[in-house]
Amino acid sequence: MIVTVIFGSDGGATKGVASRISKKCQGRSVDIKAATKADFENCDLLILGSPTYGDGTLQTDWEENIDKLRAANLKGKKVALFGTGDQESYPTSFVDAIGILYDEVTELGAEVVGFTDTAGYDYVGSTAEREGRFVGLALDQDTQSGMTDKRVTAWLSKLL
Repeated sequence: MIVTVIFGSDGGATKGVASRISKKCQGRSVDIKAATKADFENCDLLILGSPTYGDGTLQTDWEENIDKLRAANLKGKKVALFGTGDQESYPTSFVDAIGILYDEVTELGAEVVGFTDTAGYDYVGSTAEREGRFVGLALDQDTQSGMTDKRVTAWLSKLL
């Protein structure tokens, strides 16, 4: 299975998670700034990752390069999402960015896989929560970094 992980990151936390994910599934990791249309299309599983900024926006590089995603043919493509956030400092917008990416890829006809349980998190609200589950893997590298490896491994076991 060909896996491509496309991420945006400023402080390095999301880049680090993208690297962990791509190593665990023998995939390749691509910064959204360098991504091409082919990176989105030429894989069996596309994994997109973004931190959430402030009150619930996409990371800047994603915002500046969202047209690359929109130009890709994702009809029927399996897409999984992961997001990093801080549920204590931003409890009303925890991992909102993956909710934004979910809306983008579903509009393009992608099949989103890898929904996860909201149990074990302490937040007030998130646009990434749909029907009681997160639309992807939610990670809090600020207050729950010790749980990241276990969460990533469990998530990937459902995807691969």
